[in-house]
Amino acid sequence: MEQLKLMEQDLINAICIFHARFKHVQPSDVEVELMYDDLAGYTAEAYVNGQVELYNTVNFITALRLYIDEELQRDSISARISLDIDDEEGMVANVSW
Repeated sequence: MEQLKLMEQDLINAICIFHARFKHVQPSDVEVELMYDDLAGYTAEAYVNGQVELYNTVNFITALRLYIDEELQRDSISARISLDIDDEEGMVANVSW
């Protein structure tokens, strides 16, 4: 089984690209804060033009799938994606096919 680890910056880029597409702005116009909470799980907040939107875990994974498809040129549908916190690298996504 092939595995790939997406680092925290990749996760931020994925949310920026995903959010920018729906808000019709450039990805560089989006600011992202990644979070983990025992109750809510893995989430992200995306800020653009003074507005904030919360991405729950499901939406977060959807953004990662778009990133894998478009930026990494890989098939995200067959990928298993799990989010994790690494003590040294922060939030990461482990992807396996």
